[in-house]
Amino acid sequence: MLSQNNLLILGAGQYGVMAKEIAEAMGVFGRIAFLDDSFNTLDGTDIIGTTADLPKFAEQFKFGFVAIGNPALRRKLTEQLQQNSFTQATLVHPTAYVSPSAQLEAGCCVEPNATVQTGAVIKQASFIASGAVIRHNATVGEFCHVDCNAVVNTLAVVPAGTHILAQETYRA
Repeated sequence: MLSQNNLLILGAGQYGVMAKEIAEAMGVFGRIAFLDDSFNTLDGTDIIGTTADLPKFAEQFKFGFVAIGNPALRRKLTEQLQQNSFTQATLVHPTAYVSPSAQLEAGCCVEPNATVQTGAVIKQASFIASGAVIRHNATVGEFCHVDCNAVVNTLAVVPAGTHILAQETYRA
């Protein structure tokens, strides 16, 4: 039976644990579990299978989130979520600021103390790390990672799959 608020996270590594902590802080998900191809057990996690098992969990979990750093693999697994009728979860930590006029597409993650300013657009399955600032009217492409304390300047357009390193500034 489909639970309306269960979350299945693909990847139980560092991004997966971070995603779980943000999902818990949001307080909107019931059960949170993992699929992972490398980890068999991890303290405090519920690893219920590998990514090959994804189709069999479609009735138990409405939401899916891909917590994988590699943008090509994140894209592939995001497509598998869509093919199996999962709703891509968008995770926003309660201490993050996202302007009401900003747009977050499905599958994004905004970590603690990050800022997404007025008119900014964060495309599908991009990660905005702790302390990062996406300035007004900037666009972050699909499957990007803006690392800790990095800044995307006003009007900048970040190409899909880009990783902006910690403390870097991306200019238009």
